[in-house]
Amino acid sequence: MKYDILLHVVLYQPEIPPNTGNIGRTCVAVGAKLWLVKPLGFQIDEKQLRRAGLDYWPQLEWETVENWQELTEKLHDSIAQQRIWLLTKTAQRPYTTATFEKGDILVFGSESSGLPPEILSEFSAQKLRVPMRPQVRSLNLSATVALVMYEAVRQIGPAID
Repeated sequence: MKYDILLHVVLYQPEIPPNTGNIGRTCVAVGAKLWLVKPLGFQIDEKQLRRAGLDYWPQLEWETVENWQELTEKLHDSIAQQRIWLLTKTAQRPYTTATFEKGDILVFGSESSGLPPEILSEFSAQKLRVPMRPQVRSLNLSATVALVMYEAVRQIGPAID
């Protein structure tokens, strides 16, 4: 293991390589593990992914899983303890009201379609949103991940400098 894992960041079927690269870089910065749930909209070795992640990608703790079921099997203990948070614009609860802990799982949907209804309904009590004006459909995925990750880091405490 490259570092002690503070958080788990899950990208469900990400589509845009630079977003994933930027999120990977942010994961290295805070000590989060990045999980990629297939299918992906790009190849992992794609030039844009490497460019966005710069030279941080080799330092990243990350794993790709075939589907949602495989992810839930691998993270079963945290999910069973309800340490999973789903970020969706359809949630009523702002992300700033959640109480984050070390080892929490932050789940983000694909850029074009978000998370599927069956996943959202399975964890309806753990849905969070980033508040925004109604004129904006959504924020960039990497910006949203960074906002939520750093709120979690703020709450967890001095795990990083």
